[in-house]
Amino acid sequence: MNKKNAIATLLFVVILQLSCKQEPKDNISFSTHTKLEEQKPIYDTNKPKELLKMVAHAHGGWADLWKKKDVEFTYNYEITAENRADQSLERYIFDNEISYGAYNRHEINVFPKTKGPVVHLFNGDSTTVSLNGKLVDDGNVINLSDFIRRANYFWFTMPYKLNNPGTIAKYLGKEVHNNTNYDLIEVTYDATVTRKEQNDIYILYINPDTKLIDRFKFSLPFAGITEPVILTDYSYKNIQGQMIATYRAYYLPNKDGSYTKEPSFIQTLENIRFNNGFNLDNINQ
Repeated sequence: MNKKNAIATLLFVVILQLSCKQEPKDNISFSTHTKLEEQKPIYDTNKPKELLKMVAHAHGGWADLWKKKDVEFTYNYEITAENRADQSLERYIFDNEISYGAYNRHEINVFPKTKGPVVHLFNGDSTTVSLNGKLVDDGNVINLSDFIRRANYFWFTMPYKLNNPGTIAKYLGKEVHNNTNYDLIEVTYDATVTRKEQNDIYILYINPDTKLIDRFKFSLPFAGITEPVILTDYSYKNIQGQMIATYRAYYLPNKDGSYTKEPSFIQTLENIRFNNGFNLDNINQ
């Protein structure tokens, strides 16, 4: 495995370890989000936080997602060049950010050298892991699984979490890509909120027509990548009024800063269903 693919193997977990640490658990209530969404945001590049509110509005709104109560989908995280993947059935309950994942294929980040089904469950407070139906008591495995559970939820709700307390937003101007003149917003986090010495940096490419985040770049301080150079492209589908990023392509930079045409790894979401009636008693059934 070359260095770039090794980074790709670890990238997903490390990114979201950082994301989870900077926002341990967003327990903002439905009523609070509803109040934030009572007035339609304005698309004003002089007010970057308003742009982030408009992004949330364009994605369907947190209040609308909250009313859907829960979601289920098939998730595939794949390093295509190596034909390796982690594939899971994902289920989230938006109240208390409960996160469940059942893996039928796990060759990258989840028990890559073992056989048999793996199940994660974050119950809003802690995570349990089972392999072949038996609970795992390895602390390192549980901690990593906890990161993944919180991480997967973070990415699914990212358009709304950009408006969480501690966000610092700055307008960077425009950049043309594929004939679209994107508005660029730099997002980082208040260290007094995150309690981190060095916070992640995102450069969001906001489509001025759709108000969606079509692409973004981000840093990875934990791995020594202090500048936002890792590139992501998103493609969306409208699922019951929510714009869901069902295809995500990630590109790691070459030594000269350029990017290959083929992504380093991809993530896809399929068979998305809301309002399944999940609770802690039946989410693993």
